[in-house]
Amino acid sequence: MAVLVAAAALLNPSAERHRSQIQKTLAERSPLAGALGLGALAAFVSNYHSLGVASYTSIRGRTVSVGFMGMVFVLDSHQDL
Repeated sequence: MAVLVAAAALLNPSAERHRSQIQKTLAERSPLAGALGLGALAAFVSNYHSLGVASYTSIRGRTVSVGFMGMVFVLDSHQDL
């Protein structure tokens, strides 16, 4: 169990990894948003929060992405960014 917690802490995604995934995901969901740079804008204004073994980003109090063990997931419910 201690090894799993230590691995999760070491692999906790960085703010840059979250921002990169937000930008990539928004561009995939909407090519127009990608062309206009809206993913980059959303990534820029996001706030990074680390919980030690996991992390998340938020925009205006809404969670945009979550990260754990080196993976980042952009939440679907926030396509209106």
